[in-house]
Amino acid sequence: MGNNRDIDYKIFRLLQKNGRIPNTEIAKILGISEATVRKRLQNLIQDDRIQVIPIVNPFKLKSGIMGNLRIQAQKKQLENVGEALSQLDEIWYIAQLVGSTDFDAEYYVDSQAEFGRLMDKINTIEGITSIETSLLVRYIKYAGAPAFPEKWGEYINCQKYIPKEC
Repeated sequence: MGNNRDIDYKIFRLLQKNGRIPNTEIAKILGISEATVRKRLQNLIQDDRIQVIPIVNPFKLKSGIMGNLRIQAQKKQLENVGEALSQLDEIWYIAQLVGSTDFDAEYYVDSQAEFGRLMDKINTIEGITSIETSLLVRYIKYAGAPAFPEKWGEYINCQKYIPKEC
């Protein structure tokens, strides 16, 4: 079957497509025991290499506003700005970048009024020099999370759960 890293990659890819796939089905597709799947998943979760969380599709909820923030900050304040942004419940994703923008963040709010309050909170954070906002109109491609590099191992016949890039 391969080493643990190969197994982890294949489990991860199957879960990306269908987070509710049973361990028994994963085991059958991969040709390994259900106990191995269970153990590998426990290790991935305990090591914080994966998180099992629901992903909301705001377009199916038919409510709320989702968007992106590109934030620039004073270089000496990057750590403080990042920490302050991470404390805002409306921001569900944030990354520090290298390039023309210091932070990339995504937010979800229920209304324009909530968006205004979010911007008011962000504008009080010391060290922020500029903010560019965007509204999410639709997903062109959405994988839920980045995939591991393809070099992790040979692919398996799993078209039932993963598109052709498997």
